[in-house]
Amino acid sequence: MPMQATTTTPLFSAELTPHRSLDGRGVMLVTCLCLVFAGLPALSMLSIGLWPIAALMVLTALATGAALYFSLRQGKRHEQITVWHDGLEWVTTDANGARTLRRFNPKTIKLVLDRDVDEKTIRIRLRTAKEEVDIGAFLTSDDKSSFAKALGTALRKARAS
Repeated sequence: MPMQATTTTPLFSAELTPHRSLDGRGVMLVTCLCLVFAGLPALSMLSIGLWPIAALMVLTALATGAALYFSLRQGKRHEQITVWHDGLEWVTTDANGARTLRRFNPKTIKLVLDRDVDEKTIRIRLRTAKEEVDIGAFLTSDDKSSFAKALGTALRKARAS
């Protein structure tokens, strides 16, 4: 039996990912540079017998690399938002790769924007009668603003159909 293909196209679809200026290679490069810059003075300390100081310098460089690695794990998370005529799907993937799918009815959901004193969007929320969820918390203010505008347009189209 052949697989059934979906013939409808979504009204709106977006994948939200946090900005990452440093990838895996960059972390490795920074860690190696820290090891070199801490290792060269550590070798001179070792030659004159100050081995505890040399060991601490190398441990500091390794700790810097570990801190970079763990802080960049949050960059692996992303959100997929799809608006259909009859529903809104929100798929979140956390830093560990665990996926969560949530579905909302576009006719009963409300898009809520929080703004600062300069009218910049600082928070995007979807509110239902039972719950409220944040969307794209990792986006910049400008990205939140343009995304909210596009999502609001798609939700208006979904309500009208």
